[in-house]
Amino acid sequence: MFGPEILLVVLAWGIAGGTPGPATLAISGTAMGAGRGAGVSVALGIVAGSACWGTAAALGMSAVMVANAWMFEVIRYAGAAYLLYLALKSLKSALNPKPLVVRPQSKERLFLKGLLIHLTNPKAILAWGSIYAIALPKGSGTVEIWQLFGMLITMSTFVFVGYGILFALPAVAKRYAAMKRWFDGAFAALFGAASLKILTARLEM
Repeated sequence: MFGPEILLVVLAWGIAGGTPGPATLAISGTAMGAGRGAGVSVALGIVAGSACWGTAAALGMSAVMVANAWMFEVIRYAGAAYLLYLALKSLKSALNPKPLVVRPQSKERLFLKGLLIHLTNPKAILAWGSIYAIALPKGSGTVEIWQLFGMLITMSTFVFVGYGILFALPAVAKRYAAMKRWFDGAFAALFGAASLKILTARLEM
């Protein structure tokens, strides 16, 4: 059984997920440039990636990764490379500014973009493992684990989809169109910093 304090844990999880990072950058940038549907599609991909890591942690994969550091390293380098790709793409757009033209992308492709951003972040599974260790009462069984998973993924969905809706608002999108070059430059710097952060991360044993 969970006590009232579980609400604070879930709230903290939501706040942590909503802080600036690769996921929120991808959602906000897509929503401002291509609209609510596109932003929400990326958000749902990120939620799906988070659910994959949450499920893996629940099944004990986080312990396997700690015991086999090479798995963490492979995912870490893949994640850093993907974020670097997004940084270079944004930098190219900033250095060669063009009028904002929304090129339709399939929801499947946008979903995949969000999924890859989260699946290539190996720290995510460790975050899930940590939150399970903190929030689950002593002696918890399978039911409690999946109840907690459900609460956390619901909060993640609320936060990430909320980003997709918020940053697609006309006033925000209008500001983005007027300052696209500067936004692209900022995205390039932030994605690059995120890539470097993942690249220099170390697995805490």
